[in-house]
Parts: sequence; structure tokens; C-alpha cells
Amino acid sequence: MSGEETFRSAAATSEAAPSITGGRELTGFHQVLGYRQVSWAEEQAVIELALEPRHLNLAGVVHGGVLTSLLDIVLAEAGCYCPYPGRVRRAVTLTLTTTFTGQCSGGVIRATGTRRAGGSRIFNSTGEIRDQHGNLLALGEGTFRLRTGSEHPQGVPSGTLGQNNKKEASDV
Repeated sequence: MSGEETFRSAAATSEAAPSITGGRELTGFHQVLGYRQVSWAEEQAVIELALEPRHLNLAGVVHGGVLTSLLDIVLAEAGCYCPYPGRVRRAVTLTLTTTFTGQCSGGVIRATGTRRAGGSRIFNSTGEIRDQHGNLLALGEGTFRLRTGSEHPQGVPSGTLGQNNKKEASDV
């Protein structure tokens, strides 16, 4: 199956799926990007972004920072799935490598991340971004550390964003 056929097949199966936000709207930088969560399961996440002029660089193609941000999000999500309603798992990025392989000026782009390996707190993920024709735009690889409380599948209550930052700084 070609890249474009894979993208179309996945798009067809996800068109009926509602946007997944963990029961809450996107906030902060996630809202600025404006992506849509297509799917999220144990060890894999998929997000899409409908490109707008604000996502393009001065040359009129998707900005590398947008691609890198999408990879950072989807790679971290691949290791942070939490099946418990009202709870989340969080991670911080330790390393992130992005390889740009193509350009795109419009349409919908899809980022896919897969958890590849890891222990109780540190994990590695790989992923890619393709345009709506299946053309590869970027590859990514990252290493992430689960934040305190996120080592367990039940995670932490979703309303605790930023409440354990002092503890986090000390347990690096």
C-alpha cells in the first residue's frame, strides 16, 4: 500500500471518530497549534493538523517548528496513554530529534507516534508526519521521562497541571 493509500485508509476510518481530548479542550500551546486528536491508545497516538497560513514559514511551506512540535506531542502521547476517565499521565521531553524530509503548503498533515521501548519512568518513541497524499514530511525520535505519579497506568487527576512542579524539579 502506498503512503497516500495508507493516509486515505486511516482518514476514512477516523472521519466518524470524535475529536479525542481526554474530556477537556486543548489549552496553551496545544490550542495555538490547533491540532485534532485522531486516536490515542496504549503505545500509539495519532494527531492531525489542517494547515493554515499561521502554520507556514516565510517561504510558504509548513514551518519546521510546527512539525517538530507535532512530533514532540505525538511521541510523548505514545508513552502516556491513560485509560482512566478524569485522569492523565504526563511526561517531559529529554531528547528530541527531527529529520525534515519534505515540504507541504496546505491540506491536512498527520503525525503518528509509537512507543518503542522503556522502563518504569523513561521511554523512547518514534514517529513520522505525512501530508494528505502520503508524502513523508518529517521523522522523529524522542526520549521522555514520565512525571511523578504518571509511572502507573492510572496516572494523576487531570486537574493537577503544574501542582507538582517543585517536586519535579528535585527528582530529575
